[in-house]
Amino acid sequence: MSGLRVEERPDRLVVTLDRPEKRNAIDADLTAALHQVCAELETHPRMLLLTGGTDGIFASGADIAQLRERGRLDALAAINSAAFARIRALPMPTVAAIDGPALGGGAELAYACDLRVCSARAVFGQPEVRLGILAGAGATHRLPALVGEALAKELLFTGRRVDAAEALRIGLVNRVVDPPAELLPTAHGLIDEMAKGSTLALRLTKIAVDAPTAAHPQLDLVSQAVLFTDEEKHRRMTEFLERRHGR
Repeated sequence: MSGLRVEERPDRLVVTLDRPEKRNAIDADLTAALHQVCAELETHPRMLLLTGGTDGIFASGADIAQLRERGRLDALAAINSAAFARIRALPMPTVAAIDGPALGGGAELAYACDLRVCSARAVFGQPEVRLGILAGAGATHRLPALVGEALAKELLFTGRRVDAAEALRIGLVNRVVDPPAELLPTAHGLIDEMAKGSTLALRLTKIAVDAPTAAHPQLDLVSQAVLFTDEEKHRRMTEFLERRHGR
């Protein structure tokens, strides 16, 4: 896939942004490749680990040379935002592992994932207003949900960058890792922990968390009804009770 390296594992797909000569800038070809990844994970649901590797760069943003030439019809085509929305809607949990800068569209790509783990040298920022545009690939709604409206507006209005320590403090990331060599093992460890759960329970939990508030509690009740009749639930609870009673 253009701009990506993909490693398939039984329970996860490891996708690495691979445009080092462009600091992993997100261009149309890379976006098309992300759509291919999503198609695979929609057809064969597994967890996703998305990373730029551990070479000190996640994604420097959208490819400015391409972005400069895009017109209003390109904006309406949602070239980046459609791919990121598709990542957000994947059936199984997704984890972004971020080493170094995640700026502009690169930050928005990280926000599209369910969880974020970063190295101590990670930096997040939305510089779009300084380029005469807005953060149109998800930051205007995902960033407020992550850090609160007031802080999100500050970051979007000013383009101020957030380092790893602040990102952890404000809830933008789940964990900070140092040294960077521990980033991918930590991200895989997080996926390993999630993989201990029921696949169906993970899928339904993600649907419930991402659903509009108005859908609750009815959605929770229907999802729980499905799980209550799942053989996996009966097996897991039986094993739990047997362990408790030393059988």
